[in-house]
Amino acid sequence: MVQNYYYIIVGGGLAGLQLALKLSKDIFFKGKSIAIIDPDPKEKNDKTWCFWEKGNGHWDHLVTHEWSRGKFISKDIDHNFELSPYYYKMLKSIDFYTYIKQELEKSEEITFIKDEIQEIDPVTRKATGDKGEYTATHFFDSRVTSGYLETEKHSRIYQHFKGRLIETEKPVFNSSEFTMMDFRLKYKDSTSFTYILPLSRTKALVEYTFFTPFLTEEKIYDELLDEYISKYLKPGKYETLSTESGIIPMTDFPFESGNTTKITKIGTGGGWVKASTGYSFKNTEKKIEKIVDNIKSGVSPGSNLINYKFRRYDRIFLDVLYRNNELGEEIFTKFYTKNSPEEIFAYLDEESSFSEDLKIMLSLYNFQFIKSFLRKGF
Repeated sequence: MVQNYYYIIVGGGLAGLQLALKLSKDIFFKGKSIAIIDPDPKEKNDKTWCFWEKGNGHWDHLVTHEWSRGKFISKDIDHNFELSPYYYKMLKSIDFYTYIKQELEKSEEITFIKDEIQEIDPVTRKATGDKGEYTATHFFDSRVTSGYLETEKHSRIYQHFKGRLIETEKPVFNSSEFTMMDFRLKYKDSTSFTYILPLSRTKALVEYTFFTPFLTEEKIYDELLDEYISKYLKPGKYETLSTESGIIPMTDFPFESGNTTKITKIGTGGGWVKASTGYSFKNTEKKIEKIVDNIKSGVSPGSNLINYKFRRYDRIFLDVLYRNNELGEEIFTKFYTKNSPEEIFAYLDEESSFSEDLKIMLSLYNFQFIKSFLRKGF
């Protein structure tokens, strides 16, 4: 039996759940049936999202911790910076999933379906899953196409990481200051660093992260985490409370090219991950707002979701790191020490003017950027 809905959201992760919540709270969509189809019931904490924003935000009731100061460390620099008027906020995925599902269960329009969609036919408006078939007037599809792996035309590296939430015997952390990047312990000639989110004087998420064209074995993360904790934190005895890991594609591949009149790609599958940083949470919030505005204005849901000026900037940056991955420490050191937090966050939020962009670019200058500019075009 084919099940029929007005909208189908394929994937109940960050983008899918945010979209469903936004639709369910807007009277414009009252009476329009919405299905969220995902094989995973999202009942565990599978990731931690962090984001920056000014003052209070929509998700503050779910935020685990926030920081007003940050730190950047390289082999030559120990740089502290005040975030004001911004705060850096941490949100556990399980808290997000639980809250939104509870809210959506109050809506008569929302149906959760446990299935994995294999194909969507835009002509017949039919999605085929492992357990059933479904039709809709429009699909919001978060699945990631493998196309970005099959082309050399587009820049691509991976953000891959493993983190441990640890509790130490003695106080070693400053709970009001997080470490954005610590390059003192690097893996060979690569862009690799430690990222620390302290929750108290004795508890923190310590994560080892790579921005590289290659992936690595599980044991490499563990060896580097062990070395960093013992050499730089020196906590004495400590307990690992939980772990998390992930792989995020950092690419300028046009995932949005999968959009049709009946399908809008969303989330990572829509190219919503900021290509040069791997951040997605606030980006997702802004794009959900745009999708809803588009629908209510009578235009295609996927219209004007991508800022192509910043896509071009990211393309050049990724090409530099792909071809000269050892330059990461130098580039990020310049980025965080030659620009204010407001300039940095405006640029990363894609809200800066061309003159502000130019200041950022000049602060990062390395001849490899010129070569990548000429190679990738503008």
